[in-house]
Amino acid sequence: MFFVVLVFPGPAHVHVHDPVWTPIIAAIVLGIINAILRPILIILTLPVEILTLGLFTLVINAITFWVVTLIRPIGLTADGFGWIFWSALILAIVSFILSHIVKEVDKGRQTTP
Repeated sequence: MFFVVLVFPGPAHVHVHDPVWTPIIAAIVLGIINAILRPILIILTLPVEILTLGLFTLVINAITFWVVTLIRPIGLTADGFGWIFWSALILAIVSFILSHIVKEVDKGRQTTP
């Protein structure tokens, strides 16, 4: 979430009220929403997921990110769904890279005696 704030800083299209606490709280809320809402959305849109070979998952990620921006006390707002989509895409790429880094570090720990 911090990376999204860095990519769209200041008066850009994704606004944060507090550059330190807002991304932390938004990441926690996004994790909860992803655990509850995302599986339901994927099941409901399964035919579209199959038709687009999984690319519709990016839209589902944007929808969950949009739900977080609707919760006003968090302090995360965006200027439109397009910017939310790009923010969710950046968030997915960063998450993908970090998960592979963590896997490699974990593999290295398992092989050393």
